[in-house]
Amino acid sequence: MKKRALITGITGQDGAYLAQFLLGFKYEIYGFASRRVNQSYENLDYLKITDKIKIIFGDITDPSSVNNAIKTSRPHEVYNLAAMSFVGLSWQEPIHTANANGLGILYLLEAVKNYAPDARVYQASTSEMYGNNWEDDFSQNELTPFRPRSPYGSAKVFAHNTMINYRESFGIRTSCGILFNHESPIRGKEFVTRKITDGVAQIKMGLKDHIELGNLEPKRDWGFAGDYVKAMWMMLQKDPDDFVIATGKTWSIRELLDRAFGAIGVNDWSKYIKQNPDFMRPAEVPNLLGDSKKAKEKLNWESETTFDELIHMMVKADIERYNK
Repeated sequence: MKKRALITGITGQDGAYLAQFLLGFKYEIYGFASRRVNQSYENLDYLKITDKIKIIFGDITDPSSVNNAIKTSRPHEVYNLAAMSFVGLSWQEPIHTANANGLGILYLLEAVKNYAPDARVYQASTSEMYGNNWEDDFSQNELTPFRPRSPYGSAKVFAHNTMINYRESFGIRTSCGILFNHESPIRGKEFVTRKITDGVAQIKMGLKDHIELGNLEPKRDWGFAGDYVKAMWMMLQKDPDDFVIATGKTWSIRELLDRAFGAIGVNDWSKYIKQNPDFMRPAEVPNLLGDSKKAKEKLNWESETTFDELIHMMVKADIERYNK
């Protein structure tokens, strides 16, 4: 019998890569997605898997549609990737962020408890939950306390703790992946990595002459989304637990610019960058570095794609898009 998986947020970066990965194991895939006037499956189309997904329309903030998704899909595994996913925007839309990233998870867990109590549930937790909190070696692991610095991080802490509470109180088999930043050629252009690689591609093609950015100093632990979705699946094949998923290395935005412009043969990128105060966050997290030793030991998971390979992959894909 084929395993059935329900992926919320399937039209996003992680949802698309996860669906592609699970299809390789012959899963029957149901995707939970918001209906829009101009419906787009751009990420699923990019990976050429749109026709292999059964879409259930609904909204994570609407309990009735969440219930319908669980009852319709009858899932063996649920991957909750639905979220207001842009940290910067959460300052402008804090209530929507709290509803989608916090309360929505409560609706999902209630639906699982009532209609699919044997399902395994994955929650997309995030390194943004740590904020400025790190251990002596400036890394964060599963035991590092949370100190979020944004409405996005705060809502994710609520969701993370709720998952643990339903695991301990009702026996729901929940696992949380505390994923550090992960990128790909289908990352949204509002995220700094893709904003830069798309901007570099446009500069290469003569379509623009500069990129506007905010703070260039923050350091992030950046990996490839295609590697990280494997960890999501690995977690649900084990007993319920929580894992940090990261590369264990950090790079600043300046170093990201070095790699992205280097991919088109530009060594001095300073004349192409303009800093815009509108892109500065009210409270910045200067450093996020993940310690994924537990994932390596218990899941046998490691990041496979280097930072240089990732950024070059993204620049190449964006140039190809404009060539088309």
